[in-house]
Amino acid sequence: MEISTTEWKTAGRRLVAAAGSVVGTRYDKNYDIFYVDSPRLLAVVADGMGDGPASSTAGRTAVDTFVRHVGIGNGPSTLRRAVAEVQGAVRAAGRGLPDLTGCTLTAFVGDSIDEDAAWLVQLGDSRAYRLRDGLLELLTADHTAAWLGVLNGQYTPQSAQGRSARRRLTRYAGHPQAPEPDVLNVSLRPGDRILLCTDGVSDTVGDQDIANALAGTSNPARAVETLLGQSAGGDDNATAVLIHVM
Repeated sequence: MEISTTEWKTAGRRLVAAAGSVVGTRYDKNYDIFYVDSPRLLAVVADGMGDGPASSTAGRTAVDTFVRHVGIGNGPSTLRRAVAEVQGAVRAAGRGLPDLTGCTLTAFVGDSIDEDAAWLVQLGDSRAYRLRDGLLELLTADHTAAWLGVLNGQYTPQSAQGRSARRRLTRYAGHPQAPEPDVLNVSLRPGDRILLCTDGVSDTVGDQDIANALAGTSNPARAVETLLGQSAGGDDNATAVLIHVM
């Protein structure tokens, strides 16, 4: 298992990121994509829908397009415009492919105006968590039929309807209606751990185990290795990017 590391320094802040991915047991290759930019305070994860060329094309196109159109310090309107470019690029790349060309996109973008803050961009059911002062919080919402159904009391997560609805994305890159992402500004405090991950991690590793992995070491690479080791027996590709705020 190969874990890459990246360090960012601002005038008063140091952040260290570690990232890695595993195939899991279902697929013969990895359709997740991650990107961590060393000059810029930028990290992205994408999870292709299904397998095959359409899945690979969607993830790679989405990440490359987002990275090309986003910059440090972008506000909500600029981030949404970057995702609009992603939507158009993924749909264009999928023309002529026999399968659905789509993927999730979750990103962490540094705010150059306020070095104690960052932006989260969310489209789909990959996730961003934060561990702060021992409390693990899910910062993003899943854009799935299950998320809406459970929140509105239509069924329980473990019901047949709930399990089926988990795979029905309501927003994703490549969607014909080009839905906008959620954009959230979060503060950065020393000691924060921010985890971006695909559902191969969140569906396999429970919240308490995620919290234990993030809190159990000051080395982000070791924490990512623990999370991916726990995810490797699952049936999905699993990707994690962990950012430590110093």
